[in-house]
Amino acid sequence: MKSYWLMKSEPTAYSIDNFQKDKTTFWNGVRNYQARNFMRDQMKVGDQVLFYHSNTEPPGVAGLARVVKAGYQDHTELDPKSKYFDPKASPDNPIWFMVDIAFVKKFKNFVDLDLLKTAPGLEKMMVVKRGSRLSVQPVTAKEFEIVEKLGS
Repeated sequence: MKSYWLMKSEPTAYSIDNFQKDKTTFWNGVRNYQARNFMRDQMKVGDQVLFYHSNTEPPGVAGLARVVKAGYQDHTELDPKSKYFDPKASPDNPIWFMVDIAFVKKFKNFVDLDLLKTAPGLEKMMVVKRGSRLSVQPVTAKEFEIVEKLGS
């Protein structure tokens, strides 16, 4: 069964335009256990993704992606030069995971957070709740559909 997700990226680090040029990317550097567990245990090939620009004004959903490779070890945890290095990790004992996603489309209309907060049907969406900072979060099929329509 297909699942739906929202994945946050700071546009100064990796924007929808970078993603559109690259076509696919690995989603590395997630260092939150709940977000890691989503990627490791629940994200599957074919799952749909809302690509969200965070830590910008205004934040919001910039486009769509899909998962093309399920969770596997985040190689940056093994690189001492990486800011994501984790000395407790090893090839035999991965701690952090990532997925690969493919670009689907950039929205004609950027769906900013204020619109997400006021759009009917999105009241329970995790990203609109105060204090919701997870960089990878589940969304319902209905929430995905509403956001996709708002962005088209």
